[in-house]
Amino acid sequence: MYFLSDDERKQLLRYYLPKARELGVVDELRGWNWHQPPLEPVYGSVLALYEVAGKYCPSGRDVFLRRVQGIKGEPNSAMIQGMVLHEVLADLLVTAKRAIYLHGTEKYRAICEELEKYIPEKTSHFAGLTDSEAADLSRKVEILCSFEKARVLSRLQEVLTRYPYIGEDSLANLTIPVVVEQKLNGAFLGLSGNLSTDAFIFYEPMILDLKFGEPRDFHRLGTTGYALVMEAIYEFPVNLGCIIYGEFRGDRLIVKRDIHIISDELRQWFIEERDEKARFVTEEIDPGLAEDCPATCPFYHVCCAEDGSELLTSSIP
Repeated sequence: MYFLSDDERKQLLRYYLPKARELGVVDELRGWNWHQPPLEPVYGSVLALYEVAGKYCPSGRDVFLRRVQGIKGEPNSAMIQGMVLHEVLADLLVTAKRAIYLHGTEKYRAICEELEKYIPEKTSHFAGLTDSEAADLSRKVEILCSFEKARVLSRLQEVLTRYPYIGEDSLANLTIPVVVEQKLNGAFLGLSGNLSTDAFIFYEPMILDLKFGEPRDFHRLGTTGYALVMEAIYEFPVNLGCIIYGEFRGDRLIVKRDIHIISDELRQWFIEERDEKARFVTEEIDPGLAEDCPATCPFYHVCCAEDGSELLTSSIP
């Protein structure tokens, strides 16, 4: 799912990369300027990146409940399915890389056989699903694996036919040119020290974020946050992000990609969200109930309890 199509790659090379260079980014919004305003953290509270970028709770009260009140959310089935599908995809790609390193370029069939027989194990996440939900997730896992195996095997064959003297390290890199679950330390920007991107392409460079759900405008905050962290750590510009949306229709997997420039506006938006939510935690401010509280929210049982006994009063100044 992380591999761009020929049309998308052409669009990336002919439009997005030149456009990103043309527009540029003001230097004060580059991650390497984390030590001065506006990137310098104003508050001492450390947040996870998903807490800053995830605006599923319009008022940001989920951060207050989790960090100040110490209340744990209840993940819904969609969240559990997303976690499992993310884990399966990452494990499959790592398995493919491992097979290439294990068998080398001379044992092509062994690499193919190991990948073809790959079957992911059910994780503990399945325990939180009903039988019908677990069955539906198993079906989706099978579809995802079938799709991704075919893509990897096709790329493997293409690379081997083009480069007769290739070594296993180069073969692994060209076949699967992404790093999955890239670990990052977000401490420079007041974020968690144990962040991880879904995937990252170093040679572009581009942040990849995988979603199994409806597109939302704030999804770009996630790629923006990771870009800022990458710039803070490695001090090279990260101008592009790509959100991959996976949708299951019957026995088919539909994939749409939102390639975007990580602009000044997105960077400023992310910083504002970080500072606002860090203020909620540091000053113990309850931002109050959202006007439209979705029933799928992990904290719905707290904010919208039918008897009202668990509702917390707003104290925002």
